[in-house]
Amino acid sequence: MRKVISRLLVGSTLALSFAASAPPQDQAPTGSTPPRVLVIQREFVKPGKSGTAHEKTESAFVQALTRAKWSTHYLAVQSMSGKPRVLFLTSFDSYEAWEKDFQATEKNTVLSAALDRADEADGALLDSADEAVLTYNADLSLRPLADLAHTRYLEIWVAHVKPGHYREWLELNKLFRAGYEKIPAEHWAVFEAAYGAPGGTYLFLTARKTAAELDKGPAEDKAFEAALGEDGMKKLDELFAACVESSEGQLFSFSAAMSYPPDSLVKADPEFWTPKKPAASAAAAKTEKKPAQP
Repeated sequence: MRKVISRLLVGSTLALSFAASAPPQDQAPTGSTPPRVLVIQREFVKPGKSGTAHEKTESAFVQALTRAKWSTHYLAVQSMSGKPRVLFLTSFDSYEAWEKDFQATEKNTVLSAALDRADEADGALLDSADEAVLTYNADLSLRPLADLAHTRYLEIWVAHVKPGHYREWLELNKLFRAGYEKIPAEHWAVFEAAYGAPGGTYLFLTARKTAAELDKGPAEDKAFEAALGEDGMKKLDELFAACVESSEGQLFSFSAAMSYPPDSLVKADPEFWTPKKPAASAAAAKTEKKPAQP
């Protein structure tokens, strides 16, 4: 990953309070409001370089930040669909908070040097990387889930709105929300791209605690259609065709091994957020237990 300035800038809640960026105090993992500013850095991993190999290089970033007791945290999610990639998510209360973190990182020469070394090793595993800065849109969001500590999957639906069709886009979302407001289990948070992505790019982030929630999709879709009725669905289709240039959905899983989570998250679910150390090999274990020779 590129220098910490990039790493500490980031997506999909998630629309939850995603990563706690919390100087001077940690944000709670539950009951919090989605961040105003969310930075998402993507790393596209070379074939055969994901998994353990990537986790190892990423651990260098985590170790450097842990030694520095850095107060800005980030979470990592890895792709379960599409190209092999990892998203690193960091949230900030404002652009000013982001700036202060950036400046503090530059002033900490020991941390910066450690991050540069980690960045060089990590870069050897990557095909490419990019990042985007997004802002939270409360008007388009619906009951964003805040229990990030127990979230395991992240759905990201990306929509690109046609230039000049913003009014229709708002009308489409108003209709969309009206249908799903009657389905209590549905929730999402919406972030609008501010920098690093084409204008009119919107990310709908839905946090999932288990994959079993995905199995409920077809039933919820039928309930949604019933809520809108035939006329409502026809209007929905017309608006979608008029204002959406393209869209796609992707699924990610949270990676504790590549994340630098806040203490509040770890305490809420230490079994998941505390990465397990590799088990010693059988040969090593046998040698370790062997009594010393006289």
